[in-house]
Amino acid sequence: MGEKEAIIRLKQGDEAAFSYLYKLYWAKAHHFARLYTASAHMAEEVVQEVFIRLWENRAGLDEEQGLDGYLFIATRNLLFNHARDSLNREAYRATVLEAMEEAYSIEEELDAADLKAYIDQVVGQLPPRQQEVFCLSREQHLNYNEIALRLQISVKTVERHMGEALKFLRRNLKLYSWLLHVLFFLP
Repeated sequence: MGEKEAIIRLKQGDEAAFSYLYKLYWAKAHHFARLYTASAHMAEEVVQEVFIRLWENRAGLDEEQGLDGYLFIATRNLLFNHARDSLNREAYRATVLEAMEEAYSIEEELDAADLKAYIDQVVGQLPPRQQEVFCLSREQHLNYNEIALRLQISVKTVERHMGEALKFLRRNLKLYSWLLHVLFFLP
């Protein structure tokens, strides 16, 4: 199958044509993405997102023009969007950290230590596998794929464990917050 035929078939929703084009263009798009980012992980994420968008927007493709231009413009735009978002997040984080440093006090340090101890206690109440997944994510900063590989479970299972653990923590932190309010703010 040639590129033009694959694009025509892709426009009709042919998954085999999509797979063919993915294999044909993935390395080129990835190499292009690596020119704009030092992160191999970011490059892979962007290329995956580009191909998702290709599938979603397949009806508007022009088989006469090929995919080079579309893929490289989409890759460039997504990389620029990610870079802009990252800068915005860093600026926000710096602002929040600055505000926190200005408002920092011994009382808050004690409150934070109490909260950390309480969170550790609540995490200790989770089932063993949820504890393990939660700690790998929050303490060792592993992403879901890395956790799945390390524990030899599926990414969906990691997502389920994290979802259940976070739901349990939220419920218990609301209770903790309510108790603090009752103990310290009501006459």
